[in-house]
Amino acid sequence: MANINLRPWREELRAEKQKQFVVMILGAAIVAAGLVFLWKTDMDSRIAYQESRNAYIETATKKLDQQIREIQALKKKRDELLARMEVIQDLQGKRPVIVRVFDELVRTLPDGLFYTDLKRQGDTVSIVGMAESNSRISGLMRQFEESDWFADPNLSNVSAADKQRAGYSQFNMSVKQKTPEPEGEDK
Repeated sequence: MANINLRPWREELRAEKQKQFVVMILGAAIVAAGLVFLWKTDMDSRIAYQESRNAYIETATKKLDQQIREIQALKKKRDELLARMEVIQDLQGKRPVIVRVFDELVRTLPDGLFYTDLKRQGDTVSIVGMAESNSRISGLMRQFEESDWFADPNLSNVSAADKQRAGYSQFNMSVKQKTPEPEGEDK
């Protein structure tokens, strides 16, 4: 007799293949979900690491900015101190000059002449004085011309003195103060 299989084997095979397909799809979905989870976790950790690096750089930048401000403040203070030192050195350097100017005023003063008032504005010295004669005033002007410390004497007024100083002439003169070169002081 012929063997007839009445079982629905094709439907069973189709159902089996469909089960395998569903299991493979679910497996692929689980593997894909796992890969997506691992990728997202890796990206989150990288982002967190970069954010921590950025925070460190911002903190370091703030510290450096503060140090730069401190350095600028120190430079400003140093410049102010240097300016003060320069002024002090300038004053110290000019102190002997004033003494020399007064010494030179005395050296240029001829006999029979005296000063009653001296004023200095910038490099101009205004002199008011009394002289026994006009020739003594011209002698004073020649002395100023020959001096290393003075130049350009300018006589502005000569008049007879008041009654208390009869015989004297009062004069007003201005002369420019100059500082001789160091070679001039050595002579």
